[in-house]
Amino acid sequence: MTETQKPPFRTDHVGSLLRPAALAAARGRASRSEIGRDALRAEEDKAIGAAVRLQEDAGLNAITDGEFRRAMWHTDFLLGIDGIVATQGDYAVSFQGENGETATTSSMLVIKDKIRRSKPIMIDHYAFVKANTARTAKICILSPTYLHMRGGRHIVDQKTYPDMDAFWDDIVAVYRAAIRDLAAAGCTYLQLDDVSFACLCDESIRAQVARDGEDPDELPLRYARIINRLIAERPASMTVTVYTCRGNQLSMWMTSGGYDAVAEMVFGTLEVDGLFLEYDSDRAGDFTPLRYVPNRTKAVLGLVSTKSATLETKDDLKRRIDQAARHMPLENLCLSPQCGFASSHFGNKVSEDIERRKLALVAETARAVWGSI
Repeated sequence: MTETQKPPFRTDHVGSLLRPAALAAARGRASRSEIGRDALRAEEDKAIGAAVRLQEDAGLNAITDGEFRRAMWHTDFLLGIDGIVATQGDYAVSFQGENGETATTSSMLVIKDKIRRSKPIMIDHYAFVKANTARTAKICILSPTYLHMRGGRHIVDQKTYPDMDAFWDDIVAVYRAAIRDLAAAGCTYLQLDDVSFACLCDESIRAQVARDGEDPDELPLRYARIINRLIAERPASMTVTVYTCRGNQLSMWMTSGGYDAVAEMVFGTLEVDGLFLEYDSDRAGDFTPLRYVPNRTKAVLGLVSTKSATLETKDDLKRRIDQAARHMPLENLCLSPQCGFASSHFGNKVSEDIERRKLALVAETARAVWGSI
């Protein structure tokens, strides 16, 4: 594999895909105890096999399971860690859409006991994809910094962790163990989904973080350093990227703001191979923050929207890539959709046909710009 063929690829994607109707129906039957776990697993396997073929046919080199075994992009991994529980809290998150639609959720994850890993987490998810593609299997897991951002000290039981440094030490130990497990399973491409960096560019989120007793100007650098600790022991054969976005639920978003507030301290500090950056709308600001991305790191431009059914044009994508290349070398840029197509089992308001066409468009455009995918 040559340097240009290493992840992140010229053509890449964030990970989640629309759940097919048959899988959604099976999940509903399982929730009503009409079918057992083995029957649901068989439906998941079938759907993931089809998703692998979809990605390969679209021209992707990074292949995921579409996150088809998850209810939510982030909760399933974190709830595999002992000490973390789901609850309803007072930290409401509001989503809004292009047509004025809104939604609010107050679900939270909190730390009630000592953080530890008593069993491998999602290794079977990764192993199934790896066994069913000759291309590079990729797995996406949540960065724990988003867990902390939604409440800060308030989500961590003070009797369990009177010292927050001890909490972070235990988090780091769990993630290092999880990364060792993935490496042992043959994983060479890991993506950490870290919504916190983009969220901390939004004034309302920064105000909430301040009310929680944290410093929104200091937090991005702290989070970047924590991520560096998580991945410090990864093998040289493993590519690690970080993805950040402004929320993705039923084609709605939760925050706005360009990367200016975090770019200088975060982009150059993160010791990762790639940054997946949402750039599909004015909410993401302009490309000038790319000047802070170091030469060791590729920037994957999320120019193709997963929220809208409107199909972008190749010429428009090429024009925007040219604009980005004014701020960092073209050879360090890649292309992807701006987010997953389904951060939860509900999915965004696009069809499976549009999903397929958008993925193929990413590959066609990358080939036109760089001559490879």
